[in-house]
Amino acid sequence: MAKLPIEDLQKRPPSAGWAPFALGFRPFFLAAGLYAVLLMVLWLLVLDGVMTPGEMLPLVWHGHEMVFGFAVSVIAGFLLAAAQNWTGIRTLSGRPLAALFLLWFAGRLCFLIPGLPAGLVALVDLAFLPVLTVTLAWPILRAKQLHNYPFPILLLALTAANALVHTDALHWTSGTAKPGLLMAVYVVAMIITVMGGRVIPSFTDNKLHTRARRWKTIEWLVPVATPTALIAALIAPVSPVTALLAAVAAAVHAIRVAGWYTSKLWSVPLLWILHLGYAWIPIGFALLALTAAGWGAAAGSALHAFTAGAIGVLTLGMMARVSLGHTGRQLEPPSVMTLAFVAINLAALARVALPLLFPAAYTQGMVVAGLIWIAAFGLFAWMYTPMLLRPRIDGKPG
Repeated sequence: MAKLPIEDLQKRPPSAGWAPFALGFRPFFLAAGLYAVLLMVLWLLVLDGVMTPGEMLPLVWHGHEMVFGFAVSVIAGFLLAAAQNWTGIRTLSGRPLAALFLLWFAGRLCFLIPGLPAGLVALVDLAFLPVLTVTLAWPILRAKQLHNYPFPILLLALTAANALVHTDALHWTSGTAKPGLLMAVYVVAMIITVMGGRVIPSFTDNKLHTRARRWKTIEWLVPVATPTALIAALIAPVSPVTALLAAVAAAVHAIRVAGWYTSKLWSVPLLWILHLGYAWIPIGFALLALTAAGWGAAAGSALHAFTAGAIGVLTLGMMARVSLGHTGRQLEPPSVMTLAFVAINLAALARVALPLLFPAAYTQGMVVAGLIWIAAFGLFAWMYTPMLLRPRIDGKPG
């Protein structure tokens, strides 16, 4: 019997039944899309004085859940799917995956239930990342893939950052919540740096039949300049040394992403969203350098270039692409997702640029960015929920 071409296969109705726990990307991407919308709605209500989030200070809660709720969910989904591809060893599915997902969900729920003891919230929330680390480390260690060892290590670093936030909330330490959140953002930026360097030029070359330029010196400098600048920013946020290191990191990442560029990518939304997402990394470092040099007004914009920019844009792009590929579909997103890709970049631009250009309208800028963010991830949740809940259309497992 002749095989159906991919185009005909995509026209077939989705397979009957449900498969929300067939592979790790499914529950975690779906949750990330929905939680991105919910979190921003709640944050806008907090800004309006309508609600107060639990026991944590509002800014700490917002930062914590954006990283350890939203971003970590995307990271978990991506790594669980990627580790299976890397190693050829099946990662969690079915009930074990459902249990892991419920552990993440329980952490989010604890922050939304008023009156829970801070110790219980910390215990539940801190449990997820170590379990995820062990889950991912097992196939990587078993396959002896040295080049993938950084991922479990970075997840442990995220666990340490989360602990700094919770020990402050428990009053075991004083003033560790802010550095803990900054450390978490910087660790996620490191994960983006590693993964982006692998997949963005590869995706681009495979689709466009081009050859991305990769300079050995730059590829050697990236894993040196990036953590050095970020560690310096944690230790001495305002310092000539930090300013220099951040400027070097900005230049290195700018050259790196420029080497991947081809004008052909603008015809492929799934490519330009990834390139633009990575471009927020050098922008973040440039603003970090200005902050370290003494321009205090750039501090918030630097942070949000990494969060709303790099994290927000790249997570949306990666979820959109990975979900298509791992559900057996052609790598052509629904046309409305182009609007989502534009919107998420506009949200990042508003959050980064408006406070610098119009500081008197800081709160209004946050609201504008928040509403556009909701629209972007709302479109993702609307279009991708059926894909993530239904089995693969090609009948394969996963």
